[in-house]
Amino acid sequence: MQVDRFIGVGENIHCTRIYKVGGKYCQPNAQGGHDLVYQDGKDTRRLPVPAAFTGQADWQAGRVKHCAVALWQGNYGGDAERAQAVDYLHTLARQQAAAGATYLDINVDEFSTDTAERVRLMQWTVGVVQQAVSIPMSIDSSNQEILQAGLQAASVAGRARPMVNSVSLERTSAIEVAARHGAVVIASAAGETGLPSTPEERLANFARLFPRLQAAGFALSDIHADPLVFPISTDGENGKRFLATVRAVRETYGPAIHIVAGLSNVSFGMPQRSLINQVFAHLAVEAGADGGIVDPLQINARILSKLDTAAEDYKLARALLLGDDEYGMNYIAAFRGKTL
Repeated sequence: MQVDRFIGVGENIHCTRIYKVGGKYCQPNAQGGHDLVYQDGKDTRRLPVPAAFTGQADWQAGRVKHCAVALWQGNYGGDAERAQAVDYLHTLARQQAAAGATYLDINVDEFSTDTAERVRLMQWTVGVVQQAVSIPMSIDSSNQEILQAGLQAASVAGRARPMVNSVSLERTSAIEVAARHGAVVIASAAGETGLPSTPEERLANFARLFPRLQAAGFALSDIHADPLVFPISTDGENGKRFLATVRAVRETYGPAIHIVAGLSNVSFGMPQRSLINQVFAHLAVEAGADGGIVDPLQINARILSKLDTAAEDYKLARALLLGDDEYGMNYIAAFRGKTL
């Protein structure tokens, strides 16, 4: 399948993203601490992890939120650390853009519980990232103040319209904020008080949400419908339900509307997640989706076009995602047998 264009909302500048302490990207240094280790071309660089992180519960569990480290060092570190933090974010942004990202998703919600601090950090982060790339930002927050701050920073003359991630029936206030700043929107299938499980529930929520968006001035081409992806590990039918919803949205609303989703959610709890994610993205595009909230270094138009659908790995992941491999027994057996 030739994938001519894939709307990738790059998810890598996000304060929930974690690295393993002591792993490839967070290594001990000569001073007794740890550094984030990253590559810019062939150049290996390091950003120190401050003491503010090493006493946290995440660290004790062997995890570090690497973008949160960059934000901390960029705002509270010394001169050298501030410059290195900016370089770290610039590198993440450039890598995603080079891999074909259409938008870069920026989220600082989990940095702290201080709204004023997060507002300031959202503005700072958007400003720093926009120094490195020309593609537009996707502003991601559940807090309206933070969302507005990000959109103000991202609404730059000469740059394509920013994106809001996301609006829904439970977050209708975000519609007005998005309209005021001329953004496009990710429109989630979430209901007012809960998440839909069936394709019919998802479509019903869209049927109530989309008219509100259109009344606020959004054309169908401004809407990126998110049918919501749930893990295959919790219910073997989740992949099929999502794909059925994608087909129904495309049939109901036609070619103008966009369909994206957090595709990697499908693989939570499973081994060899990148394989599952890529095959799922391929199946989603076949069903009518034209994008996703993804790591663009793992999922982009070039990678999807080159997937070998006749390969045994692809067939195993496909069977898992379509519910044909009950409880994922064949897939997990292949992983344990090191044949994946």
